[in-house]
Amino acid sequence: MGIIRRALASQPVARLTSPRTPDEYLEVINPMLTIEAVRARVIEVIAETGSASPVRLKPNGAWSGFTPGQHVEFGVEVNGTRRVRVFSVSSSAENTDGSFTVSVKAHPDGFVSQHLHSGLLQPGTVVYLSPAQGDFVLPSTVPDEITLISGGSGITPVMSMLRTLTDAGHTGTVNFIHYARSREDEMFSHELDALAGKPGVNMTRVYTRVPAAEATIAGRFTLDHLTALGIDPVTAPTWVCGPAGLIATVRDTYTERGAANQLTAEYFKVPSVNLDAEDATGTVTFDASSISADNSGATILEQAEAAGLKPAFGCRMGVCNTCAVKKLHGAVRHVISGEICANTDETIKVCVQVPVGNVSVEL
Repeated sequence: MGIIRRALASQPVARLTSPRTPDEYLEVINPMLTIEAVRARVIEVIAETGSASPVRLKPNGAWSGFTPGQHVEFGVEVNGTRRVRVFSVSSSAENTDGSFTVSVKAHPDGFVSQHLHSGLLQPGTVVYLSPAQGDFVLPSTVPDEITLISGGSGITPVMSMLRTLTDAGHTGTVNFIHYARSREDEMFSHELDALAGKPGVNMTRVYTRVPAAEATIAGRFTLDHLTALGIDPVTAPTWVCGPAGLIATVRDTYTERGAANQLTAEYFKVPSVNLDAEDATGTVTFDASSISADNSGATILEQAEAAGLKPAFGCRMGVCNTCAVKKLHGAVRHVISGEICANTDETIKVCVQVPVGNVSVEL
């Protein structure tokens, strides 16, 4: 932090601007001058595939960097409303120009991703960021052989890992396995072509709907895929990121092989909720709004929206804390882990919690 930034972050300045923070005044002058609030200016938005748009960002001095595999909360002002979503950093941590990228795949119901993909996010725009977050990261000392498995948009954090390892001159073996519907739907295709020729990189791409003619393995992930590629789950630490189905299959495979401790996983799409589950009973009460509704079995966030409420949310995957609210009483089930919690006055992420019987939340 420079001398000016240290001075602005000092206690005397904080007392002078109280009850407001120095950042609130600095944002009026220039939002990139903030001391604690992370901001970034859009350098460029690149149309990479038909549905993916990498966004290169230059953060301000409040940014403290990232570890490959981490994500950021990304906020953009649209028609006077700040929309916040969570995106993984996809660039190499070895970049020396101070910029980094998030790669965003457009989703039909994704307001921010559609905003980016449609060309409405212009270079020069200042966006709101959180510090980099998440523990889906490689250890400080990378093993001699690792396996990175991804599916769909889940490639973004492991792409950051692969880019960083190759840029840093990693001398070990990286088994990189990616599943996409087709090459046309695949993110980073041209760069993956180039990385396939790097020393130590064993590149495997599986197109589940339009298999490549030269493919050695096909279809969705199975243990046979690892066997065909000469990968032993017991000896090769593995990181997997993707949709719930891929995560579940990989997790089951590693557990059956006695290698569960070798696996680190991150969901890019939460499992679908069984609306006919036996615990889809009772009433959900949104206490702050004096609204009650029959428990439909959907997540509390979805049920709140169905009741006409507009709770804040970001990732809808249980990654960020944007949707966190207090549960006043009742039991909830986590849609990813299956864990049921019934503590009173506990904070929950309503995007990944399903009511079990009667539940009251502070919404």
